[in-house]
Amino acid sequence: MAEEKSLNFLEEIVESDLKNGKYKNIATRFPPEPNGYLHLGHAKSICLNFGLALKYGGKTNLRFDDTNPVTEETEYVESIKGDVKWLGFDWSEELYASDYFDQLYAYAHTLIDKGLAYVDDSSSEEMATQKGTPTQPGTDSPYRSRSIEENRKLFTEMKDGKYPDGSKVLRAKIDMTHTNMLMRDPVIYRVKHAHHHRTGDKWCIYPMYDFAHGQSDSIEHITHSICTLEFVPHRELYDWLISKLEIYPSHQYEFARLNMTYTMMSKRKLLQLVNEKHVSGWDDPRMPTLSAARRRGYTPEAIRDFCDRIGVAKRDNLIDIGLLEFCLREHLNKIAGRRMVVFDPLKVVITNYPEGKSELLKSENLPEGDSTREMPFGRELWIEREDFMEVPAKKYFRLAPGQMVRLKSAFIIKCDEFIKDENGNVTELRCSYVPESRSGSDTSGINVKGVIHWVSAQHAVPAEIRLYDRLFVTEDMNAIEDDFKNHLNPASLQILKTVYAEPELAKAKTGEHFQFLRMGYFCLDPDATSDKLIFNRTVTLRDTWTKGAAK
Repeated sequence: MAEEKSLNFLEEIVESDLKNGKYKNIATRFPPEPNGYLHLGHAKSICLNFGLALKYGGKTNLRFDDTNPVTEETEYVESIKGDVKWLGFDWSEELYASDYFDQLYAYAHTLIDKGLAYVDDSSSEEMATQKGTPTQPGTDSPYRSRSIEENRKLFTEMKDGKYPDGSKVLRAKIDMTHTNMLMRDPVIYRVKHAHHHRTGDKWCIYPMYDFAHGQSDSIEHITHSICTLEFVPHRELYDWLISKLEIYPSHQYEFARLNMTYTMMSKRKLLQLVNEKHVSGWDDPRMPTLSAARRRGYTPEAIRDFCDRIGVAKRDNLIDIGLLEFCLREHLNKIAGRRMVVFDPLKVVITNYPEGKSELLKSENLPEGDSTREMPFGRELWIEREDFMEVPAKKYFRLAPGQMVRLKSAFIIKCDEFIKDENGNVTELRCSYVPESRSGSDTSGINVKGVIHWVSAQHAVPAEIRLYDRLFVTEDMNAIEDDFKNHLNPASLQILKTVYAEPELAKAKTGEHFQFLRMGYFCLDPDATSDKLIFNRTVTLRDTWTKGAAK
């Protein structure tokens, strides 16, 4: 019997709510801001919100929090939709906070009419002073006592474009001595004369996130509004607004966001890396964005598995990026076709193989199943330079003078001599092969311990390889106190301009995954053309980083 997985705290809440009849069906939402590309932290939220709805027969809305027109672009909207679908989820409704601008404006008037909101002319500096400190109560704004009629008139004039940016705001009238500083008359609307990507120039006032969020949840009848822990102090205002407006009582729950070693997940800082050209763009395979992960060859299955394994916590923790890479290797090992590519080529001439002859040898595509491919074999081959040692170390089972090795899926060969250039570098190996040792029908009776990969020099296809590593060298990027760019890994990208690949790789398509034998997992980069193959390393075969760090 498989061990039954225990429920996380949100699943316990949902099950209790359904069992007690609080809700007949649950509704969640994923509410991204269209001001950047989604990253791995968002993947955790996506898997959580969509996963809960799928498990309990509910629905999930994709709702864009487009309340700040200055930072928002349609490009980001489209990339977010693409990322959610790539992860394997589909939304019930595609919605926008801007869909509710008329309703939110009416809600603001409701608060004014109830004496629970007022227009404030104070500057941002004056309001900051009025707020007080966590240990000192705030003081009332001189505009707090304006009449309902005056507030209604001024707020209408704000909407009509009568006042410049920053000259007036609408504040909720709560309590300037409240222990929760977010409840000290928070700003709920500001003047911003900016073109909106969906509503154009219809509005010159925009709601603040805290005002738009809970009310949008309520309009959509969201039952479980799931946020990260930094929104715990905001929940009181969320509940206050819903209560005072007497609307559908959506409820907010908080969970720990994803913090991962050697990774930075601040959209603002990621944008800085893009703008300052430290990376090639949002989809640079070193970035923690989902578009970058896709380009690097990550699979949605591996990311969903990772999100499932790390669970849902109530307090912040730091997850080892090695776990994500483990999930990735586990999935790629099952699906990645095996191919041979020589990164640092050394020529081998098989002296007893007929000149001009070539033959096709079968090699397996995957460790399980019967799928095979054909590889051309000829007199001249490329092997890895590290697979030959002039003076072999102890327990070195690859090629050395007089030593034998098996060529993967081919024959056993023996190194008879080697040739050096004038600088003393080995440039060529002269070897002989054992014709009776063909893989799958070996009758030679010879046992060798070493197996190496190779490609036919005559048929090899040149390619460029991009070896990606971690973008940062510091384990906990949240703990640093200096400029985060000081922690960039100078070795995060190494480019091998010309490697030699077996000809089958000329047929590679974007989205396919490969294991280059002994070298790692790779995928074709979108920059590749039929004339120039470019492969990105998705992940190494083993976790070499942890071992290197330990040393």
